[in-house]
Amino acid sequence: MSYFRPEIERMEGYTPGEQPLGGKFIKLNTNENPYPPSPSVAAAIRSAIESGLARYPDPLARAFRERAAALLGVEPDWIVCGNGSDDILTIVTRALVGAGERVRYPYPSYLLYGTLAAIQGARCEETPFQADWTLDDAFAAPRPDLRCAFLANPNSPTGTVIPPERVLEIAERLECPLLVDEAYADFAPSHCVDLVRRNERILVARTLSKSYALAGLRFGYLVAQPPMIEQFRKVKDSYNCDTLSIAGATAAIDDQDWFRHNRNRILSTRGRMTDRLRRLGFSVIDSNANFVWAEHADRPARGLYEQLKGERILVRYMDYPGWRDGLRISVGTDEQMDAFFSLVKAMV
Repeated sequence: MSYFRPEIERMEGYTPGEQPLGGKFIKLNTNENPYPPSPSVAAAIRSAIESGLARYPDPLARAFRERAAALLGVEPDWIVCGNGSDDILTIVTRALVGAGERVRYPYPSYLLYGTLAAIQGARCEETPFQADWTLDDAFAAPRPDLRCAFLANPNSPTGTVIPPERVLEIAERLECPLLVDEAYADFAPSHCVDLVRRNERILVARTLSKSYALAGLRFGYLVAQPPMIEQFRKVKDSYNCDTLSIAGATAAIDDQDWFRHNRNRILSTRGRMTDRLRRLGFSVIDSNANFVWAEHADRPARGLYEQLKGERILVRYMDYPGWRDGLRISVGTDEQMDAFFSLVKAMV
């Protein structure tokens, strides 16, 4: 006898990147920031602890929303916060998509979209990218059962970007909300937050995990027009962001000098990393994120992944059926990348 919904028993759960529990590894597998967050984050968390944790947190994270709104040029009621941007994706999917309805997203892209649709008992529609990593009009085609479209922008695992003007064209053709997942947008030359004012169906999700070096804190947010935000608030857990994460996230976005310094270091290393990989015979897609996608014509990706892991360097091996496999390699510090390349040169 089964106690679980058939959809849950049939689905495969999302598998996050490895998080080693023992020993010292160079982690280039989960797109974490290699640099520490602003020192003001720890100070804000200490202050929150000293103020006491006996009371529930602010359910709407007002302090963060006020600072983020000022930074983005919107009002606080255009923002809802979550326990990482994955929580935001969950809230949106739960609010919009029912059993038997349809979710659309590009392929290859973030695997969690399919998992969230499966939990709802929804159907997944994967629209392949074109050879130049653009999306044709099939992605924008309306259909009655389509309830939500997801667009990781920059995309994972490729780091490619759909320009804002094309995103707006897609949204205007669709008859359902389009969630633009901007987890890596701070490493890209453009973003889509400004489009939210132009089309009520455009939703933009952000995270502090990558560019603000707060993957361990778990804090994300959604930017949308207030009538949409009002409905999403009904779906989120009452206190989905705790007191410490709200304090830390607010302090992080207040320190824009620290943010810009770390981002610029990552962009510089990404450029050098791309050039070095290509000189070693890898095919590397130009990336707008804090990682690159790399393939080698003569060396299987899985074998390289396993060799590197044996030397205590973790990269992400990914295999997309019907497309191909490869290595997604996060941008580390210059010292970490030197250690990575000293091994890779001997392997290829």
